[in-house]
Amino acid sequence: MTETLQEFVDSRGASMQVDAETGVIRGVKILGLTSRNGRTYLPEALSGAASLYENAKVNVNHPKGNPAGPRDYQDRIGSIRNVVVRPGEGLFADFHFNPKHAMAEQLAWDARHEPRHVGFSHNVQARIARRGQAVVVEAITKVQSVDLVADPATTAGLFESHADGHKPNLTTEGDTSVSPDDLRRDHPAAVKALVEEHVAEIDRLRCEVRRLAALESAQQKQTLIRRLLREFHLPDPESDDPQSRSIITDRFLQSLLAADDERTIRDAIEERAALVCHLSGDPRSPHRRVDQPRPCSRDQYLVDAIGGPDTRAFVDAIT
Repeated sequence: MTETLQEFVDSRGASMQVDAETGVIRGVKILGLTSRNGRTYLPEALSGAASLYENAKVNVNHPKGNPAGPRDYQDRIGSIRNVVVRPGEGLFADFHFNPKHAMAEQLAWDARHEPRHVGFSHNVQARIARRGQAVVVEAITKVQSVDLVADPATTAGLFESHADGHKPNLTTEGDTSVSPDDLRRDHPAAVKALVEEHVAEIDRLRCEVRRLAALESAQQKQTLIRRLLREFHLPDPESDDPQSRSIITDRFLQSLLAADDERTIRDAIEERAALVCHLSGDPRSPHRRVDQPRPCSRDQYLVDAIGGPDTRAFVDAIT
């Protein structure tokens, strides 16, 4: 099984050498054979983990929110170097810290006078096994972070809280699935960010659906208008013929597109077709017959005199 573990290790009983000027604390204990959370580390697990801790970055305090999230620049205080395995004791190393860091003076004083206050709490991925009631760490597969904590006495474990009786989430090796409740409990900031991201994406998709629906509706209405125009023998709206353009004007076409239903569109087209037939004098066609002479120009009052009120209505409609 694999599990994300968090272990606190203090330096009580360790012989440390502090060089505050160069920023080095030598002999810091990194990992012991047993943890305060009741886990036992096999010797081969420690020896295999030494290279993983080499040059691991050290930050001040645990991250706020997602444990695996990015850290602030001011959190970084140093790194772990020269990791060695001491048989029967654990992993030890030299802690190189920035002597100009805001916490450097306090760190050096604690290392000299109160070494029990100098401790690391680190998050690791480990392969574990249960042997009876014991939890044995067989291998450490990844070191995620190393943090200096202010109050080691309250440190329990990442994804664990023995005070409330919560049991760690165990999965088979290679299976990283977790339940929604686990995510909400252990990664509230990450869950909130994901929810906000998904809500924004859903809103964007809804807007896109509405846009596509409106486009589809407009295309269907255009198809309907062309079909009805053909049915009533009226010109195609895309025609470049001046006479056709005078019958199916842009204003008339826009009024059809703005209509609410097919019945309204059909009535408007039928009315236009009847008007065109009346003016052309040919009940079989909306156009004037080719053999009929057409004046080049005509005074408007003559149009009224010849065509009567229907002609006046047509002129008003197309102008």
